[in-house]
Amino acid sequence: MKTRLGCLSNKSDSYSDFSEFLPPAQDTSARCIKLSTDEVVRWADSFDVLLSHKYGLTAFRAFLKTEFSDENIEFWMACEDYKKIKSSAKLVSRANKIYREFIDVKAPREVNIDCRTREVTRQGLEDPNSSSLNDIQAKVYSLMEKDSYPRFLRSRMYQDILNNTRSHCQRRSV
Repeated sequence: MKTRLGCLSNKSDSYSDFSEFLPPAQDTSARCIKLSTDEVVRWADSFDVLLSHKYGLTAFRAFLKTEFSDENIEFWMACEDYKKIKSSAKLVSRANKIYREFIDVKAPREVNIDCRTREVTRQGLEDPNSSSLNDIQAKVYSLMEKDSYPRFLRSRMYQDILNNTRSHCQRRSV
């Protein structure tokens, strides 16, 4: 998928072909079946709907990359995976990795959180459990939902995806 998103590494309104991250299809009409206009319209119903749709999440990640804030969605996804870990040894290892990559003030992909949340999280990760990252994940989710998600819905990228699915479906029905 990353290869197919390569064309989106520039500014969000300057990508050349948004269809690169639409579902692969043998022909144009099959693409309409794989990603319908109704699905794309539903992405605007709620942030949860967008994140729960495979191609919605892919499009949103691509959009965040254009805004240089993809660390937020990457952190959120890492937290989702973290919650699924059953082994306490793996929990500790993954918690440390997530902390070093996203939370520490020297993290290469540091998420934008206040120092109090950072410190509470650090303390909670001294003896991690599957819910240790819930509070910080909720803050990053809220930031994306209130800030990035509305911009995504207004973006040329989203509008072009919507228009493209409409035109493919119309051509299919003709």
